[in-house]
Amino acid sequence: MIDIAGAVAVESIDEASRDQPEPAHVAAGVRGVAAHYGDPLREQRVLDTEVGLVDRSHRGVVAVPGEERASWLHTITSQHLAALAANEGTELLVLSPHGHVEQHALVAEDGETTWLDTEPGATAGLLAYLEKMRFFSKVEPRDATPERALLSLVGPAAPEVLGTLGVTGLAAPDLVAVPGPKFAAGAVPPRVTVRYDVRPLPVGGWARRGPLGVDLLVPRSAMDQVVAELRGAGVPVAGLWAYEAIRVAARRPRLGVDTDHRTIPAEVDLIGPAVHLDKGCYRGQETVARVHNMGRPPRRLVLLHLDGVTTDQPPTAGTPVTLDGRAVGFVGTAVLHHELGQIALAVLKRNVPEDAALRIGETAAAIDPS
Repeated sequence: MIDIAGAVAVESIDEASRDQPEPAHVAAGVRGVAAHYGDPLREQRVLDTEVGLVDRSHRGVVAVPGEERASWLHTITSQHLAALAANEGTELLVLSPHGHVEQHALVAEDGETTWLDTEPGATAGLLAYLEKMRFFSKVEPRDATPERALLSLVGPAAPEVLGTLGVTGLAAPDLVAVPGPKFAAGAVPPRVTVRYDVRPLPVGGWARRGPLGVDLLVPRSAMDQVVAELRGAGVPVAGLWAYEAIRVAARRPRLGVDTDHRTIPAEVDLIGPAVHLDKGCYRGQETVARVHNMGRPPRRLVLLHLDGVTTDQPPTAGTPVTLDGRAVGFVGTAVLHHELGQIALAVLKRNVPEDAALRIGETAAAIDPS
């Protein structure tokens, strides 16, 4: 945790929070992160309009060195990684045989190792899958969480302040358009579906331009130095609550919170950034292709506005969303946003009307039509 005055640790608020490091990582010296630094709404405004530094070092990190790493990851995940190049990042999914989302990781390639960062609590499962699929491939996946820490510069000014750390000119994310149903072969170029620019940091590790700003994967031994340099340049810190509010407003789903055991990629808008629709076979590919060609996944991710009248506490993840007393979905991440008020991501049945009068317990909810 970035240890400054006003820091409130996640575990001090919720001992069962999924935003604590995994027990194995705590035993290896990984510290918890801050929920906020005394003023969550102000921290949100900073991330929304300027730039702030968020400690996300509780995320799991898996390193995949080895000369066959790109071709190997290409065959066992949803992303087109065969030509993954140095200084390139993207996203990938691991799917079940039936096409359900089991793992979601962000990727960065530095020329020697492919780095995967994922949700706290998901590292062991991701690593177990990779180990199971090694066979005779020349790869050596390992849990690198005790070695590396993820920090995030979030906000529109993130690329500019990165110059403080000696990195400039990070290109904006490059997203390939998702083709319509029954598209012609070759319609999706043979490359990653979203390309994130990656550059090495002078302190070690790298910076990756992403959808909400710039992620920094640094050696844990250099974490305090990086924080000091950025704070010395006037970059304020913000807690995880602020980051989550920005993520929800951007409609970025989170594995295990905004997904359940039945979630398929098309339901939560992961086809674009994390799934290549025109590559060779991989586990779950048949479901992805069938649903895309039909054009109607059974559920969809929506942003809900909550009335906030009956309670000022956002609902917990997994709470049913009802229409006329009948469950039609579930709430994922619910937050108090500095401009939008109480909002939440939810996964609803496809046929729920846009103007439906929804309820979450005693709270009224409405779908954001934008």
